[in-house]
Amino acid sequence: MTAEMRAVEAGLLEELMDRAWPSPVREELDGWVMRAAGGVTQRANSVWPRAGAAGTAALSAATLWYRHRRLPLIFQVFDGPRSAELNALLDAGRFTRQSETLIMTRTAAGAPDAPGGVEISAVASAEWLSLWWSVDGRGGAAELEIARDILAGCPSLYALVRDDDGEPAAVGRLALPPGPAAWGGLYCMATGTDHRRKGYARKILDALLAAGAAGGAGSFWLMVTAGNAPAQALYTGAGFSEQGRYLYRQAPLQRALSGC
Repeated sequence: MTAEMRAVEAGLLEELMDRAWPSPVREELDGWVMRAAGGVTQRANSVWPRAGAAGTAALSAATLWYRHRRLPLIFQVFDGPRSAELNALLDAGRFTRQSETLIMTRTAAGAPDAPGGVEISAVASAEWLSLWWSVDGRGGAAELEIARDILAGCPSLYALVRDDDGEPAAVGRLALPPGPAAWGGLYCMATGTDHRRKGYARKILDALLAAGAAGGAGSFWLMVTAGNAPAQALYTGAGFSEQGRYLYRQAPLQRALSGC
C-alpha cells in the first residue's frame, strides 16, 4: 500500500470512528470538529482536527468553545505527518499526552462462524448496558443516559453472552455507520470481573464478526489502548493488525486565582 493510499484509509477510518461514536453536541470551526457530551468519554468530548491548519486563533476559539461548556480542552490527535504542526502547537501550550490507542483492522474474509449461545440484538438491552457500564462507565444515571444516546446515534449490533447460571458474562457492540464504505467497528468489549479468562470475550468477538460479515460488512476496525497487552493478543489472534494510532492531548488545568 502506498503512502497516499494509507492516508486515504486513515482519513476514512477517522470519519467512520466519528460516525460510530457521535457526540450529541458538535460544531465545526475552521476544519476542527468540536464535540461535547457532558464529559462522557474522551472521544465524545474532544476536538477532532479533521482538516485545517493549526494556529493560535483556532486554538483560542476551541478553548472558548469548551470553556463555555465547562469541559477541559482535549484533542484527539492521530499519528501521521499532518499532525506535526498541531503537535508543535500543543507542545508549546504544554498539553499532556494521554491514552495512546492502537487502531486495528481486518477484512471480513475468513470471518469466524457464529458461536452458539451469544444473543445478538439491534438495541442495547438493560442487561447489556448494566454490564458494560459496570466495567467502562464513569458516573451515575445521568451519564449513563448520555452514553445510551451516543450508542443509539449509530446503527449497531449488540452481543451478550451468559454464564452457566444465566447471568450476563460479557458484552460487545458492532457499530455499522451508514455510508458507501461497508465497515463495522467493534466497541464496548467488556467482561464482568468474575468472568474473565474464560473465553467469553472471544465468543463475543467471533459473534460480532460473524454477524457483521453476514450483514455485508467487508472490513472491521477496533481500538485498544497501547498498554492493554491481553486485549491486543486477543485481537491479533482474531486476525486484526495495527493500522494506526492516536492519543488525547489535554490542556493543562487552570488554577483558580486565590484571594491573596
